[in-house]
Amino acid sequence: MPRPVVTPPAPAPPPLAGLRVLDLATLFAGPLAATMLGDFGAEVIKVEHPDRPDPSRGHGPSKDGIGLWWKVLGRNKRTITLDLSRPAGRTTLLRLAATTDVVVENFRPGTLEKWGLGWDELSAVNPRLVLTRVTGFGQFGPYARRPGFGTLAEAMSGFAAMTGEPDAPPTLPPFGLADSIAALATAYAVMTALAARDRTGEGQVVDMAIIEPILTVLGPQPTWYDQLGHVQPRTGNRSQNNAPRNTYRTADGTWVAVSTSAQSVAERVMRLVGRPELIDEPWFATGADRARHADVLDAAVGDWIARHGRADVLAEFEKAEAAVAPVQDVRDVMADPQYQALDTVTTVDDPELGPLRMQNVLFRLSATPGAIRWAGRPHGADTEEVLTGLGLTPADVKELREEGVV
Repeated sequence: MPRPVVTPPAPAPPPLAGLRVLDLATLFAGPLAATMLGDFGAEVIKVEHPDRPDPSRGHGPSKDGIGLWWKVLGRNKRTITLDLSRPAGRTTLLRLAATTDVVVENFRPGTLEKWGLGWDELSAVNPRLVLTRVTGFGQFGPYARRPGFGTLAEAMSGFAAMTGEPDAPPTLPPFGLADSIAALATAYAVMTALAARDRTGEGQVVDMAIIEPILTVLGPQPTWYDQLGHVQPRTGNRSQNNAPRNTYRTADGTWVAVSTSAQSVAERVMRLVGRPELIDEPWFATGADRARHADVLDAAVGDWIARHGRADVLAEFEKAEAAVAPVQDVRDVMADPQYQALDTVTTVDDPELGPLRMQNVLFRLSATPGAIRWAGRPHGADTEEVLTGLGLTPADVKELREEGVV
């Protein structure tokens, strides 16, 4: 008998399918939060000024005149143009907001209100809307109206003060650390507000200050100071809580990082590097005491690693079940077998640039996974499709173009 034809079940829709997000924000926390929502199925509509595209299109290296950062930040977003400061732009935005679940914006406090697009007006057309406001310093307080960027948050939060060598200046990260942390927090805040809406039926305002999430990830600094007057100093790659913890140069001129947060791992490392007698020292029994003897422990580990190539160091540490990792640059990341197994850096087919490699979605869901459906699209590519979907006619859109509104 012929075998019955089994039709595989249709793939489940992504978890945020049906959610519409308007991304009005620029540089970088707000847009990245919208990207994260888009990665898991939200319909994200990126709204840009007709004459002044999102600055991320011009940040960093480009290929054939096309900004590569935008390809990542703009992925899974439809792009439209709209001048919100014009009456027709305001009217069009309100029509969009009426069909939208989330608006993400990062104008200085008061800007949307100046255009007649504040919470009162937006919630009037859509009481279920979640208005997400991402600014440097939040919506109130003495700094609220200052221009704010992630660099200022990295300085103000204490991050720069505790980063770097003890005798060197405070150190800022060479990438958007505070913005990225704020983006993660913003995506979480949006989902929290949407969960509340499921219960109450009403939207609300999310007030995200970029200076705050980075302070949270720095750990118990305020509590230590409050209770003990303790201010964490700069310690370079060392930790005040355990040792050995550092980067070490191998015999072939590469670097590895070693961590011994667990006592058992610290003991394994000492046996591996041929210094088991250090385990019997009274000060070896706790991480904080080991940290006070970091010079001794760094010398023991560093001398052993300096006599071995990186491949041997990694193999011996793995055999000893001790924590080690190579210090990798992006070339190493792209070739790393663990990242390859996870598809952490995946390939996206792009109409403008062809196959394009970028970071994949943040996490894996077994039943409703996220996906990169497309990379960042050209400026205003979807304007007509989105606006006619609202009920405007092609003639209406043409008129808006002639007026400079889109």
